[in-house]
Amino acid sequence: MEALIDAVGLHTYYGASHILHGVDFRVGRGETVCLMGRNGMGKTTTLRSLLGLTRARRGTVTVRGRDMTRADPSAIARQGIAYVPEGRGIFAGLSVREHLIMAERPGPDGRREWTAERVLDYFPRLAERLDNQGTNLSGGEQQMLSIGRALLTNPDVLVLDEATEGLAPLIRRDIWNVIRAIKATGIATVIVDKNVKVLLDLTDRSVIMVKGRVVYDGPSAELKADPGVLQTHIGL
Repeated sequence: MEALIDAVGLHTYYGASHILHGVDFRVGRGETVCLMGRNGMGKTTTLRSLLGLTRARRGTVTVRGRDMTRADPSAIARQGIAYVPEGRGIFAGLSVREHLIMAERPGPDGRREWTAERVLDYFPRLAERLDNQGTNLSGGEQQMLSIGRALLTNPDVLVLDEATEGLAPLIRRDIWNVIRAIKATGIATVIVDKNVKVLLDLTDRSVIMVKGRVVYDGPSAELKADPGVLQTHIGL
């Protein structure tokens, strides 16, 4: 499987604190991968290191076969990587419509499969609130907007950090249904979330982190069949 993202030996620090200890992380074309672990184990730091938002001191990051280890986040995004951050990243002062207009562009190969109309078909709540300020939406609606905005860049990889954190059950259900639909389109996805059962059913591969190190990387179906691994590393 062609690697869209291939990180090797990442060591990332916040000041003097050594957070990632030689992390390897790979995402293949069309693959859905979940990144799991207790709080503070390095999941978000791994995502930020892949995206150039927090630079690793050692290690390499290759995107679509190109060395992007020292590249700016904007250059990495232009390689077809879209990010839905924890906290959603909605801009104050912009309406829903303006968020979507701002984001829409062809993918790295010129594809325009995702348009504003298609996003609004997936998220009809947003269609009803086009003129609302993004920061005036509910938490679930903001997450829909953040995902829709990311899809409008026509990415090859969609990275979701805390995909359903803090959302009401019905909204969580809607978000998971959209992620399943996105998977069916062939977009690779990387998902961080606390709902382990849904992650194991949805993803092709699971990665578990403990104290900044990868302790499991394998098929989600195998992990689901071995609850002892989950109990040891996640406490489930």
